[in-house]
Amino acid sequence: MATVDPVRYPIGTFQAPERFCAKEAQEWIAAIRELPSALRAAVAGLNDEQLNTPYRDGGWTVAQVVHHLADASMNAFLRTKWGVTEDCPTVKPFAEGEWAKTADARSLPIEPSLSLLDGLHARWAALLESMTEADFHRMVCPEGASKAMPLYVLTALYTWHGKHHTAQITSLRKRKGW
Repeated sequence: MATVDPVRYPIGTFQAPERFCAKEAQEWIAAIRELPSALRAAVAGLNDEQLNTPYRDGGWTVAQVVHHLADASMNAFLRTKWGVTEDCPTVKPFAEGEWAKTADARSLPIEPSLSLLDGLHARWAALLESMTEADFHRMVCPEGASKAMPLYVLTALYTWHGKHHTAQITSLRKRKGW
């Protein structure tokens, strides 16, 4: 088994749940609701030089990670909404590496993305709270993937994703003594 780079994956890699569990779903929803405040705490007090520091050699800057979380959360919310309202919709991936190179991701202050996450995650959590177990079993079809994905796996994935990127920032702060 290959070792996992703890700087790149401070909380480990994503492990998809094998089945739906209502208790886990409640934990995922809580984590999605709480991500904006956890991310704000992770970046609190950082100056421009620190925000423009890559979290690892060759990695995105802290600011790019924040903007990436806004991009990814928008996509995840829409994928969830499509999955609840359509039969196995095809969901297009986004070129996250290319999105991280755009001017807004490289030079915009992080507050617009933090504000976007506040509202978006409140709506996303409310949508998830309204879902039945049957809804969590509804499928989305990621473009280019070999199989469809149930919404409970998508929810677990984005829960991990938010924690993963927040931990990249908090780990950097710890390593740098910020």
